[in-house]
Amino acid sequence: MVVLASQSPRRAELLKQIGIPFKILPVDIDESPLSDESAQNYVLRLAQEKSQRGWIIAQGDEPVLGADTVVVIDDQILGKPQSQSDSIRMLTLLSGHTHRVLTAVAVTIAERQVSCIVTSLVRFALLTDQQMHDYWLSGEPADKAGSYAIQGLGGQFVEHINGSYSGIVGLPLFETKQLLNEIGYFHER
Repeated sequence: MVVLASQSPRRAELLKQIGIPFKILPVDIDESPLSDESAQNYVLRLAQEKSQRGWIIAQGDEPVLGADTVVVIDDQILGKPQSQSDSIRMLTLLSGHTHRVLTAVAVTIAERQVSCIVTSLVRFALLTDQQMHDYWLSGEPADKAGSYAIQGLGGQFVEHINGSYSGIVGLPLFETKQLLNEIGYFHER
């Protein structure tokens, strides 16, 4: 069994999709970016801290998986929107442009931690003010990095992706399985 240090229903669903047995152990860490911290360093640090914190709390012998996802455009990290106006601001930045989605995954077991970052490119269509307003009213963007969910209504805005769809959703499946294999826990079937 793997311990998932996340409350994300999307990450749980992705683990189920590839048949990895898991239990959920939400962890609370400070997710504030450090001054002058790059998006890559930020997302990796959060995934590693979640995994490490989960390992300490779980006090077991099962691997603990932590992950974090950020949306980045023009070197600006777009977190979860704080309000409707913040959501509209983010969607306006993404409208008609290509942005990066970085998802970091870390697995901790005993004194060992392995991790990786998966970067995907996402191209948005041009959005109208009405589309952005209606999307906010759907409730979907309120708790999503970059103010959209590719696996939900937000998928209608995506013209093209280059990279890992599951990574954009929140957990790159291929790389996650590789990390579990690397620590000797989850072997090929």
